[in-house]
Amino acid sequence: MTAPNHTLTHTHNFSNHNHHGEKRTFYVLLLTLTTMVVEIVAGTVYGSMALLADGWHMGTHAAAFCITLFAYRYAKKHQSNDRFSFGTGKVSVLGGYTSAIALGIVALLMFVESVHRLLNPQSIQFNEAIIVACVGLAVNVASMFLLGEHHDHDESHAHNHSHHHGHEHHHDHNLRAAYLHVLADALTSVTAIVALVLGKFYGWDWLDAAMGMVGAMVITKWTFSLIKQTSPILLDENIDSHYREAIQNELAPLANVTDLHVWRVSGHHYAAAITLVSKADISLDEYKQILSKFDKIDHLTLEVHSA
Repeated sequence: MTAPNHTLTHTHNFSNHNHHGEKRTFYVLLLTLTTMVVEIVAGTVYGSMALLADGWHMGTHAAAFCITLFAYRYAKKHQSNDRFSFGTGKVSVLGGYTSAIALGIVALLMFVESVHRLLNPQSIQFNEAIIVACVGLAVNVASMFLLGEHHDHDESHAHNHSHHHGHEHHHDHNLRAAYLHVLADALTSVTAIVALVLGKFYGWDWLDAAMGMVGAMVITKWTFSLIKQTSPILLDENIDSHYREAIQNELAPLANVTDLHVWRVSGHHYAAAITLVSKADISLDEYKQILSKFDKIDHLTLEVHSA
């Protein structure tokens, strides 16, 4: 057995900074903070618990947007830091995961409060509550407009590799988490308006609590969806088995593949580490050429043993 030959690409930084996402999240944070302050001040001056409650609720979303912005700033600041083996591409994913946990906590608190109100009905000031819900919905619609058209794609296109992935969507999990917080709040406002209007005209006071429970369950579903997207990336989960089998089948006539790992090093960049025992007299460059058709792989480490 001869000594192994190694080859690896020279690009190790797979950080993609979404400048548009960062800027728009900052605008949404300012809008949310302004609305929060106005509602808390108005609620204090006019003695409105509905305004006060919605104001502090806005504060939870402002905290989530701060997480999003911190992730953007941290990733940008350290994108060239060699302490990070593949750059700071996973910081955005971690920000999305953390925000998903916060969103789940909000959903849980919503559900608990709704159950409490269903079992212990309270008097509702319908006119005032409807106004508050409409104000909240307007703010959330504006925030969705700012975040929505960019939440599913990374606008920066700052690729640090030679492959072009025109067929892939570049998910920004950090921005998607911020978008889901706004969407969750908008859903809460819509269900609240429907429940309050029906409660006012038909006396269905229980509907407010029931709609709160439904909203909490829908938000929980979104939370698990975002966790399901981000956690495999953070845990270095292998790419799907079909892709790995395709690599093995491509190499099978020429070599025995003894070790194969393909995992994400950012939200949409993959690294691969492959060890094989060559059956034929084929150079390292030829193996690289054969594997170049697998264009999801952005960083390749190839170890070749000759029998």
